Amino acid sequence: MACFLVPVAEAVVTTVITKVVESKENKQAALKGANDNGSLEMENRIPFSRKLKWLNNLLWGGSALLAFEHLWHGEIVPWFPFLSAASDSAAASVMLSEMATVGVSMAALVTAVWGVMLLVTNVMEKRVLKAQPDSN
Repeated sequence: MACFLVPVAEAVVTTVITKVVESKENKQAALKGANDNGSLEMENRIPFSRKLKWLNNLLWGGSALLAFEHLWHGEIVPWFPFLSAASDSAAASVMLSEMATVGVSMAALVTAVWGVMLLVTNVMEKRVLKAQPDSN
C-alpha cells in the first residue's frame, strides 16, 4: 500500500547527507590543491560521497518502481489523501503496519546490499594500493 514511502524517506535523508559530505570533500580537495606544490597524485580511493550516491540510486530507483506498481494497482490516487488506504481508518492501520514491516525490511535490505558493496569496494581498493610500487 505505502511500503515505498519508507525507502523514499531514507533516500531523502541520504541525499541530504550526500550533499553535505560532497561539500566537505570539495573543500578538503580545494585546500589540498592550494597547499600542494603542483605535483599530481593519483587518487586510488573512491570518495565516500560517490558511495553514498550508489545508495541513493538504489533507494530512489527501487522506490520509483514500487510507486509505479502501486499506481498501476490503484493504491495511489490523484486526489487527497493520495493513498487509497488512507481514506479508511481500518485500511490505514493495515497500511501503517505494512510500512512498519515491509517498508522497513526493504529499506534495511537495500542498505545491507549497499554495505556489502562497500566491503567489496574496500577490498578492491586495498588490492590496488598493495599492487602499486612505492613512490619513495
